[in-house]
Amino acid sequence: MIRQGSGKWFALGCLLAFLAIIAIFVVGVGSITRSIFGGGPDPETIATASLEGLREQIVLVPFSARFVSVTTSTQRRYGLSARKTLIMPGDVRYELDLSALGEDDVSWNEATNTLTVTLPDLTVSDPDIDIDAIREYGEGGILLALTDAEDVLDTANRRAAQQSLRRQAMATAPMRLARDAARRAVESNFELPLQAAGIDATVQAQFRNEVNPNQMDRSRDVLGERWRENSESAN
Repeated sequence: MIRQGSGKWFALGCLLAFLAIIAIFVVGVGSITRSIFGGGPDPETIATASLEGLREQIVLVPFSARFVSVTTSTQRRYGLSARKTLIMPGDVRYELDLSALGEDDVSWNEATNTLTVTLPDLTVSDPDIDIDAIREYGEGGILLALTDAEDVLDTANRRAAQQSLRRQAMATAPMRLARDAARRAVESNFELPLQAAGIDATVQAQFRNEVNPNQMDRSRDVLGERWRENSESAN
């Protein structure tokens, strides 16, 4: 069972509000510049400001889900058998390390008015177990009462349950949902400042493991140059 976390909306809302402030600042500076020097808003400057704002947020949680594992273990001793079943739900967060974004991960194509953002792959958190929702069922009371079979079964079930939750979280379907949510979040965060500046641009977010190797060779990336120019100016 997959359930998208409601807490992400608050985090995304805060991030969008933060980037809206950046957009207002950049557009304001751009307006002053245009009034003095002429010309339109600079998408590269806006994208660089958006990138810096994203990096400062450190981590984005675009998606979370709840999974349920059902595991059964059996012990046989002295002609007797015992069995225990563990039902254990756990919540998993899919995290995007925004601090890992660099200048080479953002590319502006002036010919197509397309901004491409290349993202690091998602990190899947360890399952957060809902202790109150755990359920256990057992049979074979004699063996459970006279030996350590219950402890052995509990240990085996807990280990198997953790592995099952992790396996479910890494499955194709939830990973696809998490990546789609991350793409939408990042695209929105770059689109907002560009739209506020009146720039009609397409933003495309992609993950590093999805990129064509030929596209990764950007020896003269425009935004990389702009990033270095800004750093030199600051110094």
